[in-house]
Amino acid sequence: MTSRERRDSTSCVRDRNRNGFTLLELLVVIAIIAVLAGLLFPAVQSVLERAKKVQAKNDLTQIVTAVNAFYTEYGQSPLVGTVSTPDTTYGASGNNSGALFNELRAKTSSLNTRQIQFISPSEDATQTSPKGKIGSDNQFHDPWGNAYVIRIDADYDNQVSNPYNSNTGAGPDKIRQGIIAWSVGKDTQIGSKNDKNFANSDDVISWQ
Repeated sequence: MTSRERRDSTSCVRDRNRNGFTLLELLVVIAIIAVLAGLLFPAVQSVLERAKKVQAKNDLTQIVTAVNAFYTEYGQSPLVGTVSTPDTTYGASGNNSGALFNELRAKTSSLNTRQIQFISPSEDATQTSPKGKIGSDNQFHDPWGNAYVIRIDADYDNQVSNPYNSNTGAGPDKIRQGIIAWSVGKDTQIGSKNDKNFANSDDVISWQ
């Protein structure tokens, strides 16, 4: 090999070394990516939670609309199971809401004699608490997997009790509606962690 060829070979090796990444450079790039991912993660989580709340609000609107449509059709509310006055509550804090949704979905006909389908949410019978769907328990679950809670005016005085403390952003003690519904949110409990204060909670409600 001539001296010129040796020089050309050495030059090629240097060019390859210059074009490659050292281990230190790769570690720096990885560290930067990790920092950026750490900064973006809370923002992404926040966006996902907002999307879930929007979905929960839409579901609650469908539930209220379905119960009101049932009342319009039959002249009575779909009160099933153990009925208590003045209000009957279904879901996480009351009767299992499965029988209620079976009537609203025309799965049973004890009250829904004309077999009208008032609501048709997605269903996953393989899970007890599927997120955003009807589960094997026939209850309608919110995007966090909790059963929606429904409170119906059982004595037909067109008002139901507010499940939250009054004057906390969730309205007065009595809600002037025939039905209300709510989701307990990500923390799985009504109100904030310390009390039933709606203003500081992650709950989603139908009446606002």
